[in-house]
Amino acid sequence: MGNVMRVNGPRVLMVDDEKKVADAYALRLDDVADVSVAYGGEEALAVVDDRPVPDVVLLDRHMPGLSGDEVLDRIRERDLRTRVVMVTAIDPGLGIVDMPFDDYLSKPVEREDLRAVIDQQCQVLAYELLGEYFRLESTRVVVDAELPADEIENDDRLAEIEARRAAIEERVLGLLPEAEELLTEFSGIDRGGY
Repeated sequence: MGNVMRVNGPRVLMVDDEKKVADAYALRLDDVADVSVAYGGEEALAVVDDRPVPDVVLLDRHMPGLSGDEVLDRIRERDLRTRVVMVTAIDPGLGIVDMPFDDYLSKPVEREDLRAVIDQQCQVLAYELLGEYFRLESTRVVVDAELPADEIENDDRLAEIEARRAAIEERVLGLLPEAEELLTEFSGIDRGGY
């Protein structure tokens, strides 16, 4: 695997209760990602609840207090747009079949593999966000084409759609710069039909 990442400066949260381990993994990513570190489950949840949400969470399973498994469940309960990669020395076992993680790496993890998994997960996240972007953009374009301007201006729902669409567009382009062409092509479709 190479050192080249297609994603530009992803936001990564490294979670491990062993400070030396967490800091070592964070250091491996320092030149390619915006890395935050949490040394336990509660601290990790505080970070993911802050804005902006990390693109990828690298999560150890075995931690005192809140385990990585519990942190994973709480992240999923919050329905955050983040990818979670378990990075752990625990043998996975069949218990992982029902766990909602996005990838699983066994320690120790080489720098190239860590970077590759982050790049892959960020690309997957970008494509997931593209689906939501296309849905919101379609709604916005049809409303603009079909409804009177005064009706549009007085509807907070449409302002919320536009704000979400713009935020998703910015995040997608940050994760996957080549998506700009897809966004342009999608916006160029005539949805009015009249």
